Amino acid sequence: MQQVPAIRLRSLNAAPVNPDGDFVLYWMTAFRRPFFNFALQWAVQRAVELRKPLLILEALRCDYPFASDRLHRFVLDGMAANERHFAGRPCLYYPYVEDHRGEGAGLLAALAGSACLVVADDSPAFFLPRMLLSAAGRVEVALEAVDGNGILPLRAADHDYPTAYAFRRFLQKVLRGHLLDAPLADPLSAVKLPGLEALPSEIAGRWPRAGRELLQGTAAALAALPIDHRVPVVETRGGFTAAGEALELFVEERLPLYAERRSEPEQRVTSELSPYLHFGHIGSHQVLGQVCEKEGWDIGRLSPESRGKRSGWWGLSPSAEAFADQLVTWRELGFNMCAFRSDCDRYSSLPDWARQTLGQHRDDFRPYRYALADFEQGRTHDPLWNAAQAQLVREGRMHNYLRMLWGKKILEWSESPEAALRIMLELNDRYALDGRDPNSLSGIFWCLGRYDRAWGPQRPIFGKIRYMSSENTARKFSLKGFLADYGPAG
Repeated sequence: MQQVPAIRLRSLNAAPVNPDGDFVLYWMTAFRRPFFNFALQWAVQRAVELRKPLLILEALRCDYPFASDRLHRFVLDGMAANERHFAGRPCLYYPYVEDHRGEGAGLLAALAGSACLVVADDSPAFFLPRMLLSAAGRVEVALEAVDGNGILPLRAADHDYPTAYAFRRFLQKVLRGHLLDAPLADPLSAVKLPGLEALPSEIAGRWPRAGRELLQGTAAALAALPIDHRVPVVETRGGFTAAGEALELFVEERLPLYAERRSEPEQRVTSELSPYLHFGHIGSHQVLGQVCEKEGWDIGRLSPESRGKRSGWWGLSPSAEAFADQLVTWRELGFNMCAFRSDCDRYSSLPDWARQTLGQHRDDFRPYRYALADFEQGRTHDPLWNAAQAQLVREGRMHNYLRMLWGKKILEWSESPEAALRIMLELNDRYALDGRDPNSLSGIFWCLGRYDRAWGPQRPIFGKIRYMSSENTARKFSLKGFLADYGPAG
């Protein structure tokens, strides 16, 4: 079997592997997919080596921040797709969903007590690092974490990068050596493992397997859970199947228009893959691989230069180059920040120049000032901002260009930059399917100066922070259709 690169592996405790255990346990938390998954691949490899069955635990808590019908249903869609897929594979897939806060406590440790070792997803996002650290102290067998976050292994860098340009230069120097180390498309294909029919009855009785109605995410099943029912489900469905369909649509129909039209709010030419990437229903290797296959690309087309240029390095068409820069440079820049900065989601992580200029203009007069409830309900004086917020609330997404404008206006209309940050995080993380993600943090903090440079002349409130306005946006793009769809009568 193809090996998982050692740079992607990390031991989280000093406990030994138990060769007499009943199975290898894969604890699926961040990379919730059966394909192109380094963590699953490593768990399969360990099971083959030990000649043991493979147990896959995918659990869903009800007490994570911003837990709601919207987010829960999206995750449950993925669990239902995984259950269907793994039913015919040499493993036992066990979906568990809490129906009371804290009810799942002890499940991992109980399973680990019968396991040879535990393999976990190694993600720097959201609460997952704290959860892994806690688990490392509770399980009594080896806990091995696997980095499947992006094309570049997280530990290929040794510090966080202040700009996309600096990170891009680094990528162009080192990425070539990692591009061929892709995960297996289907780690369980052609693998023979001993069978595992069921969990021990005492474990299955205390932590019962999620039922069909719950995995379907029906209204009745969601209503019975202690989550936020004020944030309703949206039309977009989750899971690796839906993710694959979205990728196919993008590559076949939208990609040729991406370079020229992606910033236009009335055009849907972006990939819309960010929710699937966030919840691990699809991985960057699969996405980039399909784009490159469409382009007839091979690694020999990479430029030998490493000057940090946004286009030309990949040897792809202009649209595919632009998309690869978003998928690899910008997305993984956010993961780089979260991997090296424990304060990546706090105001203190902004560059010194940004905090200094915002501080100097903290007391500037603000002609408009709104509270969280006003922003949440789209009650500002600006029809375009209100329409962008309406799209977020209704659909769990916001057009990429408008998300930048949305954040800049929150800064302009809030009592302080710290308050603006809290409001942006609250709204984005509560309503967006791709919230709570390193890539989301990059977008929000960019509105306050992260990854940007000082701009002049200085403006009230913004200081040297880059300024954006609805008026300039209206001059750049046609907005009539967008306002009709998401305005008060939309």
